[in-house]
Amino acid sequence: MVLKGVTKDFAVGLRGVKLRALDDLSLRVERGQVYGLLGPNGSGKSTTLKLILGMTAPTAGRCEIFGVSSGQNAARKSVGYLPESPSFYRDFTGRELVRFYGRLSGLGGATLRTQVDEAIAWVGLDGAADRRVDTYSKGMLQRIGLAQALVHRPELLVLDEPTSGLDPAGTAAVEGLIRRLKAEGKTVLITSHLLAQVEDLCDRIAILDHGRLILEGSVPELTRRTDQQILVMDRLPAGELADLRAWLAARGRRIASLDDARLRLDRVYLDAMGTRENDRHREAA
Repeated sequence: MVLKGVTKDFAVGLRGVKLRALDDLSLRVERGQVYGLLGPNGSGKSTTLKLILGMTAPTAGRCEIFGVSSGQNAARKSVGYLPESPSFYRDFTGRELVRFYGRLSGLGGATLRTQVDEAIAWVGLDGAADRRVDTYSKGMLQRIGLAQALVHRPELLVLDEPTSGLDPAGTAAVEGLIRRLKAEGKTVLITSHLLAQVEDLCDRIAILDHGRLILEGSVPELTRRTDQQILVMDRLPAGELADLRAWLAARGRRIASLDDARLRLDRVYLDAMGTRENDRHREAA
């Protein structure tokens, strides 16, 4: 996916005053990458997504989905989209919902049935596929939303705040699905305000502000410090720690900081919930 020199202006009010939403934006997302698009509200992220989805055309420049202009039907068919806080037809079952979007994507007959079943199984909703969507939890809605985005086997997945409003367990489930997409070589574009999540999931990121690209690169490139290193080791007794400090000092070095190793809070939470779930199963047995 390529955006090259894209500028997008919108007319505001009756006098035709122009608002510049994107200003000479260039991005490249390679096949098989998970790419994070970051920026504050009003930075141009939503306009960028609309261009990629073929919902609007650039004022200048070009947007291509693997060599095809994003405004063409062929490009639209190669993109799957999960909007932030999707609003689906609540009277549909999960299976009916995915089938509906499959038909909109041009599928039919045995191909439609096969790919609907595959998409539902892929997101782990086989057991709930024939329940009405209005009975789904927020996490289940996100997963069935991902299934409808995947049903036509697109080349590019666009996920807008895919874990918005989810609890930690639901967030972990959706993040796991994104990692599976990456492992299977899918190309994924994510927008998110959760920076730790983007750091964990993405190969490269771009940061926008007022329609301009202000930073772009791989996650290691952007987060690495070249002036310091982190050493993780077994806890040292006080005497050995003093010896280590002296050894470093003799070589003109020092320990800049020393703290206990820590687990991430999301890991602590999920481990605790998993332990409680296992205890409940043992009690039931």
